[in-house]
Amino acid sequence: MGQKSGNSKEHENQPDWLQSYINNREKQRWLYKRTLIIVVISQLFGGAGLAAGITVGALLAQDMLGAESLAGLPIALFTLGSAGAALVVGRLSQRFGRRAGLASGFLAGGIGAIGVIISAVTANILLLFGSLLIYGAGTATNLQARYAGTDLATSAQRATAVSIALVATTFGAVAGPNLVEVMGRFAESFGIPSLAGPFILAAAAFISAALVLLIFLRPDPFLVAKALATVEKDQTGSESASSSPAAINKRGIVVAATVMVLTQMVMVAVMTMTPVHMEHAGHSLSAVGMVIGIHIAAMYLPSLVTGVLVDKVGRIKMAVAAGVTLLAAGVTGGVAPPESMTMLVIALALLGLGWNFGLISGTALIIDATGPAARAKTQGSVDVLIALSGAAGGALSGMIVAASSFTILSLAGGLLSLLLIPVVIWSTQLKK
Repeated sequence: MGQKSGNSKEHENQPDWLQSYINNREKQRWLYKRTLIIVVISQLFGGAGLAAGITVGALLAQDMLGAESLAGLPIALFTLGSAGAALVVGRLSQRFGRRAGLASGFLAGGIGAIGVIISAVTANILLLFGSLLIYGAGTATNLQARYAGTDLATSAQRATAVSIALVATTFGAVAGPNLVEVMGRFAESFGIPSLAGPFILAAAAFISAALVLLIFLRPDPFLVAKALATVEKDQTGSESASSSPAAINKRGIVVAATVMVLTQMVMVAVMTMTPVHMEHAGHSLSAVGMVIGIHIAAMYLPSLVTGVLVDKVGRIKMAVAAGVTLLAAGVTGGVAPPESMTMLVIALALLGLGWNFGLISGTALIIDATGPAARAKTQGSVDVLIALSGAAGGALSGMIVAASSFTILSLAGGLLSLLLIPVVIWSTQLKK
């Protein structure tokens, strides 16, 4: 009882602005909708920022290092950087709110992109490596922004809220790769290597995303959600409510993490080496940009439909669909003739779609399995694993292709994705 009384005093002593949201469901709904709008605007910029490294990162490294086996290193580095950033952004968000965490992450990503540009101008490999690590903060933040829209969502709205944030990323992410040649010419006009051009766009985009969040994400939805959870805990007698589902929540976190880790590893590995594979086949840089643009569109554009399916059909069924779709992508990419643009487009579109299914179903699972008291911190920790799996996929992809072929890489990725199915079966059996 003493704990309950303390909690009551705690929420009664909240600031007036926060108390007004606690006592007004209409204001909560308004803030939920407003938050989605701000997240959408920030994701328009964030999507353009992340596309630069994906499209030309491997080509820039190959040009500066002169070794194809190390072409996967840039994605490995900025994915590794995104792992550390995911942890930091998650901790900052847990303590100070989404506004502080996300704005800091995007700002760091913009600084990293500026560092990449300077490294290309000065041909400084060490600066390139360090800058790519920092640039990864933008990638991590772009991914974590999907959680901001769910803080005040009901359980039936969570996957849809995630999908709205992801679909907004589409527009910037698709525009980015298709501006490769334009940004390359723009860079050359200032004496900057053309492959560093897209990072000029990335720097401007990430910094713009940071400013949007810093200025407009007020009041902070996560701080409101935490205050609401404190009130609910006080009113319902929290100990009994929170102890019984603890094991189920842990299982949900494990399943969610596995789904997102495997889909990320497969997607990053195949995507990383596609530009190099296409360049060897004689495709132009604009063709590479188009294929990657379609891939990124498939990663994000179906999100609204996927979100509804995850909420209506179920998280588990859509996780299985992710594994099957990624297998189809691996097989298609493996058998595709290198000169066939059509087959490569289909393979990369399926790769993006499978990732989309896995990310949204996995994200919904982890939100279901956590409460506001530790949600942002847990989300950041899981995103660390996702980033590390992407780093591993990016680093190994170049080595696999150098030792064998793109076909082997693609087929291996498809087979690896099938591990999602036994994980999902295990989780459903435990529930019985």
